[in-house]
Amino acid sequence: MVFCCPACGGALQKRDRVLVCPKGHSYDLARQGYVHLLPVKEMHAKVPGDTKQMVDARRRFLATGHYNAFRDKLAALVAESLPAGGAVLDAGCGEGFYTAALYDVARERGGTVSGVDISKFAVKAAAGKYKGIDFAVASLFHLPIADESVDVLTDVFAPIVPGEFHRVLKPGGTMMLAVPGARHLYGMKEVLYTAPYENEEHDTAYEGFDFLARESVQREITVLGTENIEALFSMTPYYWKTDVAGGERLRKLDALTTEIKFDFLIYRKRGST
Repeated sequence: MVFCCPACGGALQKRDRVLVCPKGHSYDLARQGYVHLLPVKEMHAKVPGDTKQMVDARRRFLATGHYNAFRDKLAALVAESLPAGGAVLDAGCGEGFYTAALYDVARERGGTVSGVDISKFAVKAAAGKYKGIDFAVASLFHLPIADESVDVLTDVFAPIVPGEFHRVLKPGGTMMLAVPGARHLYGMKEVLYTAPYENEEHDTAYEGFDFLARESVQREITVLGTENIEALFSMTPYYWKTDVAGGERLRKLDALTTEIKFDFLIYRKRGST
């Protein structure tokens, strides 16, 4: 287990339904199997992260299969980088859609997968559905992860925290960031906005990392049904930035055709294993 005590940084060991560190700090495992490692001082809201309604909507949309190509590409990239017996951390794991695919890759190599997210509802859903994965409620800005304990770190549309990611990765470890491509969901933007815009695409340098490659996955999809369209909309930042008129136009549709594109930015932590 790569999790460590958020109070003192000590390694956590499982004892029945409790995780305990050498100094005696203990954390109960929930019935679903996840652990809450988010200190109260780091909870900047009463219920941080995605709500239950947002998590349910995302699970409903992802079940349609429209994002399977992204999931499969990420799994293939991790398979190329993960050493035998290696550890994967899915930072910002959400409801576990991508984490589960990474688990399949790691299991073939005798490795492990852990997922963290600040949303209790997301982690609860992930742990309830996907077994064999260590899930924790935690902040990406203060990861309860041991130093240099992770071989591959993935981040799909979650906050990017280079310092923390560098700390937990082993020397020579791989960081994979999923970011939206230029025309990702452009068809949705054409409905929402009178002047739709493309996302910026650029390679960002991070201290202590070497940039290796940009891998892209692009498709055109047609989302059927107002419920599925609304679920996709609620997964995006546009849900919070769109005016009432734009949202009403989208909600009148019973089919939405749009481009989708993820770019996977791949980095290696400097140093040798």
